Order: sequence, then structure tokens, then C-alpha cells
Amino acid sequence: MEVRTEVEIDAPPDEVWAVLTDFAAYHEWNPFISGLRGKLEPGARLRVELSYADGRNTRFRPSVVSVKPAEELRWIARLWFKGLFDGEHFFLLAALDGNRTRLVQGENFSGLFVKMAANTLTQNARGFVGMNAALKRRVESQARS
Repeated sequence: MEVRTEVEIDAPPDEVWAVLTDFAAYHEWNPFISGLRGKLEPGARLRVELSYADGRNTRFRPSVVSVKPAEELRWIARLWFKGLFDGEHFFLLAALDGNRTRLVQGENFSGLFVKMAANTLTQNARGFVGMNAALKRRVESQARS
């Protein structure tokens, strides 16, 4: 199952990437990923904290899969072991005409527990949309400054 969201941002990909990868500032603008720490290199483990609209928080430790500056960031998280409940999260940036960027954020879910996690997947999709809008505001406000 894939959850996929998109937003167009009035700034070039390198400016979007700079905000997206400034993990220390996430608490200032990001309503969904309230904490993110770790190195941006394949194989590195991240520490991620999600904040859901219902007040719940969850923490997990995904592994970085791919880092292509101004193009792609991917990580994968697993519940206990591979095949139970896996999520590969991705951010894809594409340059558009007029110094704009299309950001695609999503996650590919697989495993035995996916069908039982429909509520969580819906909340994640809402979180992605909220984060995309907040990222757009943050990048565009910095570009105007």
C-alpha cells in the first residue's frame, strides 16, 4: 500500500532541500515530524518522533536508504522484523519551470499488519499533507526574506 502526497513550492529544489534536511529546526515549523535526528548517509539510523493530530506521539528508528541532495531522501522502518509491518518513507524533489519545486512525500507500506493499520495510515497521510503545507510556508517565507 502506498500513501502519496504532493505540493508545489515557489523555490528551487536546493532551497527546499536545505529546509527539509535541517532537522534541528523541525520543531519550529513541522507539525508532523516533531523530532528528527541522525546523519544523512545510507545505512545510518535516524531517531524520528511523529506527533499526530489526536495528541499521540510515536518514536521509531528507521535506517536511511537513499540520500541524493535536492532530489531524494528515503528511509525504512520495520516493526520488530522484516515482513511484519514495514514502511519506506520518501521525499522526492523535482525542478519545475519558474524556479519551483514539486515535492512528493509518501510511504510504501508492506507486511502482515498493513491491513490492520488502516487508521494509522490515514493519520499518516493527513500528517504528510500538514507537513507539506508547513514546509511550503517555511521555504517560501525564507525565500522572500
